[in-house]
Amino acid sequence: MNKIEINLDNTDLKIMRMMQENARINNADIARELGMAPSGILERVKKLEQKKVILSYHAKINPLAIGQKLLSFIFIKTTDIIGDETVGKLLAEIPEVLEVHDIAGDDGYLIKVRTADSEGLVELMRTSLSKISGITSTRTTIVLQTIKEVPTIVIPE
Repeated sequence: MNKIEINLDNTDLKIMRMMQENARINNADIARELGMAPSGILERVKKLEQKKVILSYHAKINPLAIGQKLLSFIFIKTTDIIGDETVGKLLAEIPEVLEVHDIAGDDGYLIKVRTADSEGLVELMRTSLSKISGITSTRTTIVLQTIKEVPTIVIPE
């Protein structure tokens, strides 16, 4: 990912922290907390969106509620040359693949996958991964228990 330099002031950082904690927070509540006008908050949020600081808004769904009980990480070796994202883009198209990371080291990619169970994982590997030319091997790690998983990043003070 390319490094982007965006000048953010303390107010921007406070807005980002509040929105990251609760994406449904409204401008009036942010304005009240920061002692500003709601219109000023709206303008700042729109600028943060335009600058691609705020990328999107999501609801976090409990995967167990919809039967997605198995979380796995798969290390993938490929024949891709450095900088070629062909396999990575194909991996990103698979619905069960939650994350695709181009990584340093022996493996080319690390993907995060969620399926209903081990049979679903095997099916994913047989029907999706095996059809991607360029994948030479995989190494799968199945998560037994998640201690911490947060969708937030540390925003500096």
